[in-house]
Amino acid sequence: MAPREVGKLYPAAKAVITPLFRVSWRFDLKGLENIPDTGGAILCPNHTSVLDSFFVPALLPRRVTYVGKAEYMDSWKTKHLFPALGMIPIDREGGDAAERALSAAERVLRQGELFGIYPEGTRSRDGRLYRGHTGPARLALRANVPIIPIGITGARDVMPPEARFPRLRLPVTVHFGEPISVARYADRSTDHRVLRQIIDEVMFAIRDLSGQEYVNEYAAKKKKPVEEMPADEMPADETPDVVGTEPLEPSVGANPTAEKANGRGPVPTGPDRVASGGHERAAKGSEDAENEFVRATDSRSSVDVLRRPVRRQT
Repeated sequence: MAPREVGKLYPAAKAVITPLFRVSWRFDLKGLENIPDTGGAILCPNHTSVLDSFFVPALLPRRVTYVGKAEYMDSWKTKHLFPALGMIPIDREGGDAAERALSAAERVLRQGELFGIYPEGTRSRDGRLYRGHTGPARLALRANVPIIPIGITGARDVMPPEARFPRLRLPVTVHFGEPISVARYADRSTDHRVLRQIIDEVMFAIRDLSGQEYVNEYAAKKKKPVEEMPADEMPADETPDVVGTEPLEPSVGANPTAEKANGRGPVPTGPDRVASGGHERAAKGSEDAENEFVRATDSRSSVDVLRRPVRRQT
């Protein structure tokens, strides 16, 4: 899909929704100086409400193009409207369609425009912040543009999961973080560990901006709110639902609950655990013991490990 095949109605839509939104909700914009006046950049917000895709474009003076799930193209109500408003449909099942969508996104960035993508891949149903997919990192390296983390708070109160209509006059904060440059990784664009390290840095920045609890697993399409979860219920690992952003080998310190205290790397989970053990039954049998181990270990971020390497006794 060519970049100009989307967004034909963007100017008209923005002229309508921007004043409408400013009357409907009390916005507090922070860090607007972090949005460049010109040039391409990737916007990476957290995603807790269906209105997130409208809040950011409505409040920024610059044009923003987003990706959206290809399922929107199956409905007569949205198949023409959403692309006209600037949405590039992306097939979350993988394949050539996803690559074409990401290539279109790359062309948008190379034209010096802003491009928005949710690193979590789907909306968080329980309000927590989930592990990021590596697609934004790969895209940033391909187009040589910075990533701008965004923390949105209050949107979930405005439009809770399964709500049919939004609540009016509530406060919404949109906090734009400092741009994260990927230029230093330009010669390592195919290194899986680099992709994981970049997106972990983005997710930690979003966590600081939004104040959300971080969970080291991929967001499921349907999740119970935290308050409805039994205390002993451990969420299962999820496969990615945004194509082109498959989970890669995590860098050291990707998450507090997935690292070994001795700094040797993350404890394998999901398919990696099965593959390394050779037998699915044996892998499942060790899951309880493994969970006890990772809960007891100390957390270290990727930045901590790089700055303070682990020193082993000789």
